[in-house]
Amino acid sequence: MNDKLGKPGEFPFTRGIYGEMYRSHLWTMRQYAGYGTAEESNSRYHYLLEQGTTGLSVAFDLPTQIGLDSDHPMAAGEVGRVGVAICSLEDMEILFRGIPLESVSTSMTINSTAAILLAFYALAGRRQGADPRQLSGTIQNDILKEYIARGTYIYPPRPAMRLITDVFAWAGREMPEWNTISISGYHIREAGSTAVQELAFSFANAIAYIQAALDAGLDVDTFAPRLSFFFNSHNGFLEEIAKFRAARRIYAGLMRDRFGARDPRSMMLRFHVQTAGSSLTAQQPDVNIVRTTLQALAAVLGGAQSLHTNSRDEALGLPTEESARIALRTQQIIAYESGVTNTTDPVGGSESIEARTGAIEQGVHDYLKTIDERGGTLRAIETGFIQSEIQNAAYQYQRAVESGARIVVGVNRFQLEGQDGVPTFRVDPALERTQVERLRQVRASRSQTAVEEKLAALEHTAHTTGNLMPRIIEAAACYATVGEISDRLRRVFGEYREP
Repeated sequence: MNDKLGKPGEFPFTRGIYGEMYRSHLWTMRQYAGYGTAEESNSRYHYLLEQGTTGLSVAFDLPTQIGLDSDHPMAAGEVGRVGVAICSLEDMEILFRGIPLESVSTSMTINSTAAILLAFYALAGRRQGADPRQLSGTIQNDILKEYIARGTYIYPPRPAMRLITDVFAWAGREMPEWNTISISGYHIREAGSTAVQELAFSFANAIAYIQAALDAGLDVDTFAPRLSFFFNSHNGFLEEIAKFRAARRIYAGLMRDRFGARDPRSMMLRFHVQTAGSSLTAQQPDVNIVRTTLQALAAVLGGAQSLHTNSRDEALGLPTEESARIALRTQQIIAYESGVTNTTDPVGGSESIEARTGAIEQGVHDYLKTIDERGGTLRAIETGFIQSEIQNAAYQYQRAVESGARIVVGVNRFQLEGQDGVPTFRVDPALERTQVERLRQVRASRSQTAVEEKLAALEHTAHTTGNLMPRIIEAAACYATVGEISDRLRRVFGEYREP
């Protein structure tokens, strides 16, 4: 076991990717936030920064996620509901008004339209006077998990993969401090997977992305140091700690042995963690604070580089300011009062932890072998293998809850009669009208000739093998919208329909 354990900061990084870990630098404390218009979300970001958050994490509304502008008929009733509505560069500039982008790390949870939102962000930074080469943050940009677990896709998988590798190549030159993908096991776990499946399917997706980049002519050590991951921290406290440690070891081996990476940074698994939204209950919501605390502590003991703690009221609606503050304070107490940050990998060497780490590692490798035998990740998605594995795990979990074999406090045991109502946050419906009106003003004030010229250039490039990012940047700079840019790519790539 010792040869697999190693020292912190050394291959295979089981004990952490840095020698000192939190003794020298704490994880980035993020709070996932965004709703309504850019102005409303900007106010929430300023509030969170004042309360001590050390990185921003942007939630986008559903129309933005699937490439529709706020005035599209299908967007009606969804504008600003589950995140902020961003239609054009003007919205992005307002979203970060008064927030110097050179001095803050921003994570954007966006996939199908990730290239467009990254273009908006780079341009917004440039207009603040920032050097895009100094901007730091992450775009999720993980389209494969959308086909597996979430559903906010636009194009078929193969052209969608092209957009991702185009971002890898472009950002490697223009935004070298930016993480170009956050390969997400989080949503796989939220869909009902086990801990082993979360890692296995995340790494299967990673293998597909890395191979696509290699096939596009990129050298692994030019883009691998900017790959990152996004994992779930669920209720199994010891299992989750072991999962994060196993993940580092598995990834280091994959990068060195399968892909021939030579740069140690290419073998370091850097990951953000969010506590498990699916574990939160509408019943006795204050109890969710306890769940979130244990999940956050597991992420810290597991060595996360970035962390978001869910708020107590997220089973009921978007978080109130008070709930978001308590969730942030949870991280701050772990960081500054618990003492767990004073020791690098404080659980390392525990017989229970190391045994669980090894068992998870073996389970993941078994799945990866099966996926390879089935023709690789894209084929496993196209045939529904991965989706069915997750569905079966979710079904077994729900059966265990309904039978009482798995206890959920407040749901199937320890219920309370006649709970008091909990204050919840509500998005003002008038914000949708405000957003649509601003979109119309943007269209009226821009040069339509310039927009059409840049969109035509984008469509032409989509028919070739050229990198799409420069054309997207040019269109975005002329205030072409998310919907207009997405529509031009739809003309060429088509839209994905589930089989």
